[in-house]
Amino acid sequence: MSKLIASVFYVGFLKPASGTWGSLASIPLAWAVWLIGGWPALAVGCIIAFALGCWATADYIKVADNHDPSEVVIDELAGQWIALLPVGIGAAHAGVSFWALWPGVLTAFVAFRLFDIWKPGPIGWADRRGDALGVMLDDVIAGVFAAVVVMIGAYISHG
Repeated sequence: MSKLIASVFYVGFLKPASGTWGSLASIPLAWAVWLIGGWPALAVGCIIAFALGCWATADYIKVADNHDPSEVVIDELAGQWIALLPVGIGAAHAGVSFWALWPGVLTAFVAFRLFDIWKPGPIGWADRRGDALGVMLDDVIAGVFAAVVVMIGAYISHG
């Protein structure tokens, strides 16, 4: 079960760039959660993904040869969902479809991937922890940074 959750239904085994595949797969999943319960469901989903991710990652890395195997992408899902949260909130506020704000979806994806790869400041600190919490936290923080970029982009575009 931990392998299934940690790899987001085996998406993490796609090569190359399993983290990018995990982030891409997270977008339609976020949309599905948003359809079910709007942005509050997506916010709760972020919390559940983080909690499940901490458990699944800790369990999975017990038998892995390193602390952050590339197939573990539940952290990308949690971070990408955080980055998409302003899109979900904005769509609900405007009374439009999630996909009507596709520039925000694209911005959330690109900004999240950039922060996840670059790992500035606290993102790098979390990544260097060397444990399951660090695996999850670096992407959560990258998701927060990306969400801020999305909000700045929305402000610039819509005032």
